[in-house]
Amino acid sequence: MNLIGLDIGTTGCKAALFDEDGTLLASASREYPILMPHPGWAEQDAEDVWRLAQEVLRQVVAQADGADVAAIGLSVQGEAVMPVDADGVALRPAILGMDTRTNAENAWLRERFGARWLFDHTGMPVHTINTLPKLLWLKTHEPELWRQAARFLLYEDFIIHKMTGRAVISQCLASRTQLYDTPAGRWSPEILAALDLDPARLAEVQPSGYAVGTMRADLAGSLGLARPPIVVAGGHDQACGALGVGLTQPGLAMVSTGTAEVVEVALDAPTLNETLYDGNISVYAHTAPGRYVAMTLNHSGGLLLRWFRDAFCADEVRQAHAAHTDPYDLIFSPSPSHPLPPSPLLLLPHFAGSGTPTFDTASKGAILGLTFNTTKADIAQAILEGLTYELRVNLDLLRAGGVAIDELRAIGGGAKSRAWLQLKADITGIPVVAPRITEAACWGAALLAGAGAGCFADVAEAAAARVHLEQRLEPDPARAAQYDARYALYREVYPALADLNHRL
Repeated sequence: MNLIGLDIGTTGCKAALFDEDGTLLASASREYPILMPHPGWAEQDAEDVWRLAQEVLRQVVAQADGADVAAIGLSVQGEAVMPVDADGVALRPAILGMDTRTNAENAWLRERFGARWLFDHTGMPVHTINTLPKLLWLKTHEPELWRQAARFLLYEDFIIHKMTGRAVISQCLASRTQLYDTPAGRWSPEILAALDLDPARLAEVQPSGYAVGTMRADLAGSLGLARPPIVVAGGHDQACGALGVGLTQPGLAMVSTGTAEVVEVALDAPTLNETLYDGNISVYAHTAPGRYVAMTLNHSGGLLLRWFRDAFCADEVRQAHAAHTDPYDLIFSPSPSHPLPPSPLLLLPHFAGSGTPTFDTASKGAILGLTFNTTKADIAQAILEGLTYELRVNLDLLRAGGVAIDELRAIGGGAKSRAWLQLKADITGIPVVAPRITEAACWGAALLAGAGAGCFADVAEAAAARVHLEQRLEPDPARAAQYDARYALYREVYPALADLNHRL
């Protein structure tokens, strides 16, 4: 049985075709832009994303020479929301999770409900990332569009509607919106009443792995599929990645380096304690049945690498294209003397504000220690170190809250670099393991597709049985000691600059 995982990320989409044992048969990807029409805004043309998603699906099917596909599952970026008409056509660009325009709406939510009430009922801290304040913004600032919209959809239900005619969202993704009562397992009546929002204007909630229906015959034909596959509810991309790397038991942790950098830890129940609340950790439904995940977030992640590539590395991009290689291999490749000592620079990677634990949207990126001897390579190294210091901040928070983390399973684009994996181990002091399939979000979505098609009776068992961990990197004691000293300095950077950035 062949399965497709379709991953709709913030800056690009990927499709991957697997057999039921997890062997990758074909893959394709496309990048797309983030629109920033005003400071703090981050939007996206959802119809263009759908067009490119069809392109990668068509390419994967063609690469596999028309291989029969039983089912397709979705892994999607979280929180982005768009109003659509009765036919599911987006009426305006999607407002993305990284958009920070909703400070006033969040102030209203704190006054109306209280931050702790919202966390206890939805598992989501008050923040601009959430779907709820975005809907409040639309209702306040675009009232005519608010009235016209037939529904408000996220990317999962948007694309499932395109494929099947049904607007269905996974419980996993619904529980990231701050509209969903996670302990009760339903759209929150109190929150919807405050918005005067009829639940019929939201998608139908179903478990991850739920078979929505068969793909429209005309769409399947246009994609080159031999027959319409079953379309299956998937989930949030990070939770799909966690499933794909076998993160189904409490105590296992995953670090995903894509557009953002995320840590996820599996939980038996929606743990909503004081430590997680104080650290702005989100808790939501896993794609694995009956499980939950706690998630930390650094908004920058791979988006910071992409900014550096596009702004400063045109020569490396040209060389890579001519050689048909990845530009990042040239930009961030270790020198012959690797492993290098810690960079003389300290970089604060708050280019889109800070993530957990401070969630400070006014924080900004900074590079400290610049001299006339500073090279582009120094800055490239400082980017990787700064992102990894920020990773350690979040791991330290989880461990302080009593969460045991004995091993980090690394996925995403960052997991392809052995040097960066070793850097993660050295800075965090935790062994880092990379699976054979580093694009685990697509595999997680494909696993859910298999569950929906009846291939797997237990998707968690199927995930655990099929994960292949190929690299294990232990912290180097000498380098870990060097980075401990630099990390102590790094912890002083944000407090030193926070007030200045707010006034700036």
